[in-house]
Amino acid sequence: MKRIVLMAATVTALVLAGSAGAALVPWTFVQAGQVCSPVSTFNGGVLHLEKPCTTATVASAGATITGVGGQTFTSGSFTLANASQCQGGSPRFNLVTTNGMTTTTFFLGCNNVTPTTNANGTVTYTFTAATIAAAGNQVPFPTGTIAAADVLIDVQGAADLSAITVNGQAQVPATSPTAKSQCKHGGWKSFTSPTFKNQGQCVSSFEHQLHSPSGQRDHDGHSPHSNDDPGQDRVGSGRQFAAHPGGARTGRGTCRRPGRGARAAGCRGIDRRGAAGRYR
Repeated sequence: MKRIVLMAATVTALVLAGSAGAALVPWTFVQAGQVCSPVSTFNGGVLHLEKPCTTATVASAGATITGVGGQTFTSGSFTLANASQCQGGSPRFNLVTTNGMTTTTFFLGCNNVTPTTNANGTVTYTFTAATIAAAGNQVPFPTGTIAAADVLIDVQGAADLSAITVNGQAQVPATSPTAKSQCKHGGWKSFTSPTFKNQGQCVSSFEHQLHSPSGQRDHDGHSPHSNDDPGQDRVGSGRQFAAHPGGARTGRGTCRRPGRGARAAGCRGIDRRGAAGRYR
C-alpha cells in the first residue's frame, strides 16, 4: 500500500511539474584533461555565464531549461547586457527534438538573428521562424517535439543573460532547492522562497523538506520511480554538443549541475557510447 501511495504521489508531482512554468538549472562542463573554471550563476534576474579559458578548451557554461519537454518550439529569446557579449554564436540555445524515431539537435545562436537594441543599451535576441528567415536562414528552425533544451556559451568570454524565455515562458531558477547539491557552488544564492544566508542554511532547508511527510526523496533530491531514474537511457540535453562546437560528440568530462537525475540525463548524454562524465 505504501508503494502505491508513493507512486501516486510521484505521478502527481510529475504532472504538476509539467504544468508549472519552466525553470533554469545552471551547470558547467569541463572535459577531463582540460583546465578551465567556467561559471554559471543566477542572481538578481541575470544568468551569468563565463568561460575564462581559450575557446579551443573543451569547456562550457550554461543552464538547462526544464518544463518544456513535449512541446513544439515556437519561440525563444534572451537579452544580453551589451552587443559585444555575442561572440561567434554564443550565447545560444541548444534544442534537442524528436520526430518519430529521429532525434535532432538545433542550434540557435545570437548571431543567427538580428537583435533589437533597447533604450538602456541591452540587446534582445528573439528566435522565431520569422526572425530566423529574416536573417537569411543561417540555421534551420527547430521542428519536432522538444526533448531537452539548454542555453549556453562555449567561447572564451562572459555573458549576462536576462529575460530568458522559451515558448513565451520566463526562465528562472526554482525558488527553493529540490536537491542538496543545488545549494553548492554558490547555488544557495539563487533561491528566493525562502532566501538563504549561506550554503549550510540552504542544505538544512532541503533536509527539512526531505524528512517532512511529503518529502519522499532520497538524499540527492531523487524521487522514487521518477523519469530521472539513473538507470534509464535518456536523450542528451544538447550539452554533448556544447563542448564540441565542431560536431564531435564524445569525451569524458566533469560536469557541475544539481541533482542525481540531472547527472544521469546530462552526463550520460555527453558520450552516448558510455564515456559519461561526472557532475559535481
